[in-house]
Amino acid sequence: MSKIGIIGRSVIVIRPDESMRLIVTAFVGVLLGFLVGLSFSDSVSRFTSSPVKDAYSSISTEQLLHHAFKGSSTQVQTTSNNTSKIWASSNPRGAERLPPGIVVAESDLYARRLWGEPNEDLAMKPKYLVTFTVGLSQKSNIDAAIKKFSESFTIMLFHYDGQTSEWDDLEWSKRAIHVSVSKQTKWWYAKRFLHPDVVAPYDYIFIWDEDLGLENFDAEEYLMLVEKHGLEISQPGLYPDRGTTWHMTKRRTDLEVHKNTTERPGWCTDPNLPPCAAFVEIMAPVFSRDAWRCVWHMIQNDLVHGWGLDLALRKCVEPAEEKIGVVDAQWIDHQIVPSLGNQGLSENGKAPWEGVRERCIKEWSIFRDRFYNADKAYYKEMGIDPPNSTSV
Repeated sequence: MSKIGIIGRSVIVIRPDESMRLIVTAFVGVLLGFLVGLSFSDSVSRFTSSPVKDAYSSISTEQLLHHAFKGSSTQVQTTSNNTSKIWASSNPRGAERLPPGIVVAESDLYARRLWGEPNEDLAMKPKYLVTFTVGLSQKSNIDAAIKKFSESFTIMLFHYDGQTSEWDDLEWSKRAIHVSVSKQTKWWYAKRFLHPDVVAPYDYIFIWDEDLGLENFDAEEYLMLVEKHGLEISQPGLYPDRGTTWHMTKRRTDLEVHKNTTERPGWCTDPNLPPCAAFVEIMAPVFSRDAWRCVWHMIQNDLVHGWGLDLALRKCVEPAEEKIGVVDAQWIDHQIVPSLGNQGLSENGKAPWEGVRERCIKEWSIFRDRFYNADKAYYKEMGIDPPNSTSV
């Protein structure tokens, strides 16, 4: 018996009821494994036959399974590189994700109705834009001036004195665009409200002062002469002579248009450069669409009076001595009314206009220095010597 007992401690004895329990457990395990395998196989099948199948056709099974279980953030990142996503590099900056057919890169100033069919809003589209920067004290003068412009012109008034409703009694004012920001100049307005992509529908843009007499001026006739003589930047001749600074802008009675003049001795280093040629003043300039696109980019945000701009306009057309000129057959009277100048601040015993004029002179100096430095930096980067005519 003792031997049998020793052998019993070294052998596993399985009773009948334990054998049955093991068999059942093994069977259930195999069955569950089979069902889980079927379910996983079906999930993979559905995943690989989804709409992104083509995009992943070259990915191995191992990579695919890794992708499936890695998480939603990775899926977004990978999908963003999918070639089915739109990226039109020819679209304007910031709009590359849009289909080119829906992109509208330019706008307009045409007022539209709140009802009806959009394609029936406009009986006609004005071809030209005229802007005046105005104060109420010049209301009667502006009223007379606007009547020189036909319905082919969009009218836009920039109000520097904040008074806009006072113009409502004028018939044309109802179809004009009124913009009002207190004590701002026309170049401040132009930089912010006349972006080239907004005024792109207009063939010509007039950016005029308020103190101009237009008794001898017809806008349509003026533009006919502008096109006849190939002018991209122009102004009407000034008459009578009120002691204007530049000979170039004085009206000549023997010509339709002139593009150069003889200035006082020492004023012109080159007969084809300002102020003897390629020059108009900033009181009443008229720009073609293409010329304005260039000029707009040259206007500085902080230099609001535009002094010095007239000497630099030639940078925007080529050849400037042929495409910038003065229209003599249509002339205007510069009345020299310092109404905007009176919007300045009286300091240190000085009249408001004196402070404004000091700012104008200072801006001219700043603009000249900026242009010189920009020219110099460009030619240095290009590794070439600048031409003699780069300064303004």
